[in-house]
Amino acid sequence: MSLPDAPPSSGEGKIVLSVDDDADVNEICRGFLEKAGFSVLTATGSSEALKIYKQHPGPIHLLLTDLVMPPPGFSLASSDNEFPHVHGHELAVRALRMRKDLRVVLMSGNVDTDLASYGIRKGSLPFLVKPFDYETLMNIVNQTIQAVPPTPESLMKETIKSPKGTDEWID
Repeated sequence: MSLPDAPPSSGEGKIVLSVDDDADVNEICRGFLEKAGFSVLTATGSSEALKIYKQHPGPIHLLLTDLVMPPPGFSLASSDNEFPHVHGHELAVRALRMRKDLRVVLMSGNVDTDLASYGIRKGSLPFLVKPFDYETLMNIVNQTIQAVPPTPESLMKETIKSPKGTDEWID
């Protein structure tokens, strides 16, 4: 597969961790991001991603993570488990507690349903809708790399406690 020319990128020297339970999505992200000069680490779930964050010796500049990642088996996200299986938003919160200068992009195939089902307010993080093309991915990654990193506290404030279907989901 031939990739289009890269839009201007700030990828040189930047490291991205792509997290998706679908290996094909990780490989597409890797190909696109490496074409733009990024170094790419991949993980197939939140547990693996958290291990990478803890053990990787250098910086990780961007977390590109699927929102919906089913665990390989039953597990609880308890405080005793250092590397639990959690959804992408919770992975972002935990990763930001480890590395304060991290930028985050969430991705999913069904934005409204997935955000609502996890109680996440629209706009709390950059969001990439699957399927996506090279230009769309690079635009959101480049914008996010240039932005101020979120804090774990800011992400927690963006979750809503009211039931689905309320006016909080109206744009």
